[in-house]
Amino acid sequence: MSLAQPALYTFLRGLRDRRAATVVGFASWATLRCVVVGLAFLLAAPGSAAVSWSRLTEPWPEGGSFREVQGITVSWPSSSPFTPEHIGAGPEDNPPTQALGRLYLPHLPPGNHAPRSVPAMVLLHGSGGVLPMRELTYAAQLAAMGVAALVVDAFSARRDRGTEFLERVLNITETMMLADAYSGLAFLATRPEIDPDRVVLTGFSYGAMAAIYALYAQIADRLAPSGPRFAGHVAFYGPCIARFEDSRTTGAPLLMLLGGEDAITDERCCAEIADDLRAGGSQVETIVYAGAVHQWDGAFERRPIGRNLRCCSLYVQRDGTIRDLRTGLAMTGPLSRKIILGLCTLFAGPYPIGRDDHVRALSNADWGRFLARIFAHVPP
Repeated sequence: MSLAQPALYTFLRGLRDRRAATVVGFASWATLRCVVVGLAFLLAAPGSAAVSWSRLTEPWPEGGSFREVQGITVSWPSSSPFTPEHIGAGPEDNPPTQALGRLYLPHLPPGNHAPRSVPAMVLLHGSGGVLPMRELTYAAQLAAMGVAALVVDAFSARRDRGTEFLERVLNITETMMLADAYSGLAFLATRPEIDPDRVVLTGFSYGAMAAIYALYAQIADRLAPSGPRFAGHVAFYGPCIARFEDSRTTGAPLLMLLGGEDAITDERCCAEIADDLRAGGSQVETIVYAGAVHQWDGAFERRPIGRNLRCCSLYVQRDGTIRDLRTGLAMTGPLSRKIILGLCTLFAGPYPIGRDDHVRALSNADWGRFLARIFAHVPP
């Protein structure tokens, strides 16, 4: 795709939407479209500058080549529903929240991006929060390759709910991350250089669960009834502990990346969820990396941490109620969440995490291949 094509695409889309516009010298919209598409083809001929998203499948930038890309702190309106059933409720159950994040833009001076020409990524962190080695590194690498990246910091935006690890996990839920993700997508859509039709949601561990939940139509319809949808979803080593009664999806594809020796992800449960999502209307690809444990793209060498959620089993009903399948308890607030998670991890030990640069390179290539397919597509 030539550098001129995003501008041509924007021109076409603008004329299409301005149905009252008069075009002098052309018999019809179809004629004009043929001329412009032909011009785009000529501009894309060999020898012209071109955007090739296959770059994402090659080794990602290292060293100073991407560390020069500096993000900026941004904020946008969001909310804090405890569970899906609280989405859209009153301020007590769905309090307004000012979301926080860091935005990385491709390396061009402000105003030099063609309108609606830049694809984007929304990144959701794990239970340890935003990590320099993971979210911030990926964001800078993506920006160096031409992709805008919004790193959502769901914990910093809700410091009143907890600052310690356990407090945050119990009081700042995946649904709150979902609210930040969809409001973050709306925030990106307000920026003139971002193409809202080519924004992918990626999550890690805790955030990976949210990235999968965001694919369900009942979540998207509640959080963004008239807003844009994510063009794709990616889940890095997300625990597969929740199934939805209503499996309908937004239709976007999902890439699930798992470690073959990750004790917190159950491949059988992940396969069941993948089948649910396929039945609901999405393409799902699952890749398992032999020998990899949780957080292969972190900073720490192999070590045990936390308490394993693998045996937890939740069910999201059509009305948004989250129910524990083992006890029948509904998750309505911090106390019931503490009881449910406490019981399902009662006899569970820690699980291993471990950096693996080889696996990181493999997942970069697989992630990049998934992104390249989406970013190369210009919607009609």
